[in-house]
Amino acid sequence: MSENITTTLDHTKSLEQDPSNPRSDVEIAQAHRLEPIADIARRAGIPEDAVISYGTTKAKIDLSKLEQRKLGKLVLITGISPTPAGEGKSTTLIGLADALRLAGKNSIAAIREPSQGPVMGMKGGAAGGGYSQIVPMEDINLHFTGDFHAITSATNTLAAAIDNHIHQGNQLNIDPRRVTWQRCMDVNDRSLRGVVTGLGGPGNGVPRESGFTITAASEIMAILGLATDLGDLKERIAAITIGETYDRQPVTVGDLGVAGALTALMKEAINPNLVQTLGGTPTFVHGGPFANIAHGCNTLMATRTALEYGDIVVTEAGFGSDLGAEKFFDIKARAGELNVDGAVIVATIRSLKYNGGVPREDLNEENVAALRQGVVNLERHVANIRKFGVEPVVALNLFISDSAAERDWMKQWARDFGVALAEAEVWAKGGAGAAELAEKLLANLEGDSKQLYDPAEGVEASIRTIAQEIYRAEGVEFSPKALKDLATIKTNGWDQLPVCISKTQYSFSDDPTVLGAATGHTLHVRELLPRTGAGFIVALTGEVMTMPGLPKKPAALSIDIDEQSQISGLF
Repeated sequence: MSENITTTLDHTKSLEQDPSNPRSDVEIAQAHRLEPIADIARRAGIPEDAVISYGTTKAKIDLSKLEQRKLGKLVLITGISPTPAGEGKSTTLIGLADALRLAGKNSIAAIREPSQGPVMGMKGGAAGGGYSQIVPMEDINLHFTGDFHAITSATNTLAAAIDNHIHQGNQLNIDPRRVTWQRCMDVNDRSLRGVVTGLGGPGNGVPRESGFTITAASEIMAILGLATDLGDLKERIAAITIGETYDRQPVTVGDLGVAGALTALMKEAINPNLVQTLGGTPTFVHGGPFANIAHGCNTLMATRTALEYGDIVVTEAGFGSDLGAEKFFDIKARAGELNVDGAVIVATIRSLKYNGGVPREDLNEENVAALRQGVVNLERHVANIRKFGVEPVVALNLFISDSAAERDWMKQWARDFGVALAEAEVWAKGGAGAAELAEKLLANLEGDSKQLYDPAEGVEASIRTIAQEIYRAEGVEFSPKALKDLATIKTNGWDQLPVCISKTQYSFSDDPTVLGAATGHTLHVRELLPRTGAGFIVALTGEVMTMPGLPKKPAALSIDIDEQSQISGLF
């Protein structure tokens, strides 16, 4: 056990002695003594000349200085359908990574970077919680090493280049009405969803309708997530389709001639970021594509680097198995030729009772009957992961309100359903709270993962397969607009790209109010968006926003900084 982990466990004891006054996430993080990032890199086996330090507690890793190695075991952390009750997926991942290191394994974590929009909005940060955090949590949640800024700059530079090309004579014959590229910023700002640019006379460009997405939803973010190196990044950026000509031919970034400039803006962002957990486990935090509009995973480069230097790598995918995990297997693992050796599905008794019909305000009350009703959601997610050739372990993330009767019922359910289940107390105990989970995971680490569909069968067939096999839909209905998009996709030779379905995370259907385990419904596809640089087709269903808005009481109202530069209110 390292000195750093011992210190963490001592902090945990003090928390348990006074449960009525627990420390906040940011207070726990600030009280922790971080190890120098050079020591963390050495612990991971990363050569010194590959470490580009950003201060003493974070660094980027120069991939050009690394040698290829044999890959370790890959563990995917996913969850049940998200609820307002909270599941704690990232917190469980971090605790598990520390638990594996306590068990003598050379573990490394690999997760996404937080988006500033949710940090200042309703969701909060994405660095874990309690004694299961990655640190420095303030830096990770606020700006970090500038990757999001680089993506924002590249996205907006491309938008400016498009408008300037049209203004300066439009040699490519671009139809301003069919420009699909949007600007972005890493802020939740609903007023920018729809804008008109170019107003104010001929000197200000050609007026056209456009809009902003949040940076995490931009295609360049998705490209960063799937690129294998700098050359591949440049090729993918050049392949981005920004719109059409007047005679309906696609126009790419390569046609505009700015792929090199945009890639130059990304030359630092391409390098994975290295930080640490409270338990001293090396952690790559790199990339942050939305799990709705994109694939919702950290970068392929960070995952592969972690696999080359770790015996076991724990990583995650956004939302539940129907969204993030499906995309991890069918998009990321396919693109990176990754094998998933094990999987963990995170659930809470509270969230299962919510799926069983209990209102949020009553979730602290014992209700085994509701638990019995809501566990069908967990059963569906277990079945989904098994479809990809991996036997999952269920992590039951415990809350203080969970009764003995509810916990006993869950253990009996797991025995009856034939799935391994481990209770976890990572928020209060860090890695020590995931010892049982680590043990059961190690006993279920022989997966031989596979994809669900063959993209060669076409976009329509791929969507139907996901809808029927993962969502348990009876059928798929394509809107007139989606059918036109499908025809365009076939005409342009994009029909054999993988699909990325944009759907509500709250339900197996495209209706967020339908909880539990929906069956027999229809998936309604309203639009298909080619993401030719990222290399997939986005299928829009429901009303998923690519530019969120702030809630009535955003988290920003609670965040403050004092004269000693100490930040408070982050979570």
